[in-house]
Amino acid sequence: MKDFKSIVYATDFSESSDYAFKYALALARKFGARLNVVHVINEPVDLRGFYVPHISFEKLEEEIEEGAQKMMEKFCRTHMRDFDNYQTFIVPGIPYDEIIKKAQEVSADLIVMGTHGRTGLDHVLFGSTAEKVVRKSAIPVMTIRIQE
Repeated sequence: MKDFKSIVYATDFSESSDYAFKYALALARKFGARLNVVHVINEPVDLRGFYVPHISFEKLEEEIEEGAQKMMEKFCRTHMRDFDNYQTFIVPGIPYDEIIKKAQEVSADLIVMGTHGRTGLDHVLFGSTAEKVVRKSAIPVMTIRIQE
């Protein structure tokens, strides 16, 4: 089996992401790999060209980033108390694209992420970040579906 030196774990802080984390952490421990925890802030629709009263988009973006940072800190305190070979990244953008970019930047050997297992109309309307990462990534991807 290939040795993993760098693993990217993508999280949206959902239950399915938390479930997938167990696998990412187990692999990082087994191989002594660096665990790169990535959260992508999906860029909000840019309405700056329109008149929308009482909304400061700069303030909104700042608050979203601060909220994501607090969630990441809580996640690390909760899940990685006894593991210190990790780094965290919070990046804005299109989730599947930024996950792949970050994996390339850190020379990842594997991307681990949860999948919600949407089907039917939900899948058509919302797509699947995990599916897009699997289709577009040159780096191997492990998807973990939460047990219902």
